[in-house]
Amino acid sequence: MRITVLSGGVGGARFVSGVREWARRDAVSRGLPADVAHDIRVVVNTGDDWWLAGLRIAPDHDSLLYSLSGQNDQDRGWGRRDETERVASELQTWGVTPDWFTLGDLDLGVHIARTAWLRSGVPLREVYRRLGTRWPLGATLIPATEDEIDTHVHTADGQRMHFQEWWTRHRATIPAVRFENAGIERALPAVEALEAIADADVILLAPSNPVVSIGPILDIPGMRDALRAASAPVVGVAPVIGGRVVRGMADACLTAIGVDTDAAAVARHYAARGADGARGAGGVLDGWLVAEEDAASVDGLVADGIPTRAVPLWMRDADTSAALAGDAIALARDLR
Repeated sequence: MRITVLSGGVGGARFVSGVREWARRDAVSRGLPADVAHDIRVVVNTGDDWWLAGLRIAPDHDSLLYSLSGQNDQDRGWGRRDETERVASELQTWGVTPDWFTLGDLDLGVHIARTAWLRSGVPLREVYRRLGTRWPLGATLIPATEDEIDTHVHTADGQRMHFQEWWTRHRATIPAVRFENAGIERALPAVEALEAIADADVILLAPSNPVVSIGPILDIPGMRDALRAASAPVVGVAPVIGGRVVRGMADACLTAIGVDTDAAAVARHYAARGADGARGAGGVLDGWLVAEEDAASVDGLVADGIPTRAVPLWMRDADTSAALAGDAIALARDLR
């Protein structure tokens, strides 16, 4: 099976790890080699990327890289395990980096390698490939676009700042009025991303932030069209459980665009394929998973043309993450 996931953030990385675990278990149950039974490709949000101290930082890609390779710091939930921060301390002493965004020494090695390749003209897709060869990932990571589309936040008090400053420094406490991906109107979807969508058997939207993780992917010109034209069913997983976001401050992002922090509201924001979403954009969903806590919303979403199931959504470990991935794939199979 060819499984394509649109992903961003730590929640997306956990979900992709669950997809990989489901694929391994499914293969073993059928007597197949665990590492070749399924082709998992991940279209990665690049809107979180930014330049810092002359280095290209890619948080969403690196969350996936570290999670899938087992290098992630599970206690902090981000970054690499066994990390040190001597270089970061030195950079902050020189005033080169802010004290609210710390780069670990091992993490800096990845950023330096990425930047060196980019500066020498290596395409981003090839940078992803090179970084992905160090450890066995069990999935192929693909940038949503080769173009820079860094997310900026416009706040209620008239400021404009990079998303990382709003998110990491201010913890999304300054009310936002809109999000801007500078240059996205001129961006092109990565060829490999379009191919991953076109020839997939199943397409999954991870339970990532709908506004700043999945949103920038969908807003790349041509990406929604590719999803709407895909032969594979598109199934999304709600990032909201019982009216609360699973992780981070996605509720602040949803509020800024006028969407309630509610699993059904997010589904209607994405909208059914063939319909229009809340902002007039083309809908992309064929199916939707909500938490058991939100089972009351199932009938209404079905009536709106979005087949929906209520399943356990909490990804606490490999077992629960794999089970969630299996539920998403099962719904997709039933929609074919």
